[in-house]
Amino acid sequence: MAGHSHWAGIKHKKGKADKQRSKIFSKLSREITVAAKLGDKNPDMNARLRSAIQAARSANMPKDNIERAIDKSSISADSNFENLRYEGFGPNKTAVIVETLTDNKNRTASSIRTIFQKSGGGLGTQGSASHNFQQLGVIKIDKDEIDDEGMLELAIESGANECFSHENFHEVHTANTEIYEVKNKLEKKIENFLSTEIEWVPLNTVNLSGENKDNMIKFLETLDDDEDVQNIFTNAKFEN
Repeated sequence: MAGHSHWAGIKHKKGKADKQRSKIFSKLSREITVAAKLGDKNPDMNARLRSAIQAARSANMPKDNIERAIDKSSISADSNFENLRYEGFGPNKTAVIVETLTDNKNRTASSIRTIFQKSGGGLGTQGSASHNFQQLGVIKIDKDEIDDEGMLELAIESGANECFSHENFHEVHTANTEIYEVKNKLEKKIENFLSTEIEWVPLNTVNLSGENKDNMIKFLETLDDDEDVQNIFTNAKFEN
């Protein structure tokens, strides 16, 4: 989901490797547990939980894992996870936003700070990087679900702001306050969603190629490997 479409594509390919599967499942499970803990355990009554389960299914997480993650929300009542956002600058002065879900903010802050520093960048204060982005609701749907023309018509009918059709998926943009309202309308025609998230979409991009591109990808992968990191957004644009 990170870095908008460019980093997302690289991460998607990386995620297919078996060694990454357990990490992806772990992060998805944590989101399901927290969503179930904060709201109704019935996904029909809890939009955040419904979206988390749909994302887990898209990643081919077994049904048993999903059910265990929901059950864990009752057992781990003493574990208080927080959504925390970190902002900073990575290699080549790229703006980076890191969203975490953690039960130990001191551990997470120390880990994220170290990764930024080792990349030659550094963490900033709240707002230092986010002014380079706009927050939007982003809903992603596999192209097997609906064709380009049908998706555009459905997005307009549902009150979305924009709709883009990429090679393998459709991407619907909404105001971040209207994402679940639009999603509910899309669900009347669409059964499976790849993701439903509030994303930080860059207003401008920094083009990277060659060694600069490789260094940035290595930095993003290191961030992504941290168990507390849920999403990464950057204004880096990778050139072929």
